[in-house]
Amino acid sequence: MPDDVFKALADPTRRKILDELTERNGQTLFEICARLTTKHGLGSSRQAISQHLAVLEAAGLVRTRRQGRYKFHDLTTEPLERIVTRWLKPDAPEGAP
Repeated sequence: MPDDVFKALADPTRRKILDELTERNGQTLFEICARLTTKHGLGSSRQAISQHLAVLEAAGLVRTRRQGRYKFHDLTTEPLERIVTRWLKPDAPEGAP
């Protein structure tokens, strides 16, 4: 599990996506692309951002939910909390924040 998280965090575009979801959770692909373009000057295609989101979802950092015809992306911090617990709180029980 941590390997997937580290792989997901290794890419600067994926970190910017997570930053945007931290600022405003529950965005559609279109909203994420628009924010990346306007705030960060990234000209990535929707397909490229969709692939980045798939990596983040596989790592457990993003969850998706459908509402009608829209697909919303939500940030999940559990994988990051497990990493922090592993190294910063080594005496804590496994799975505890």
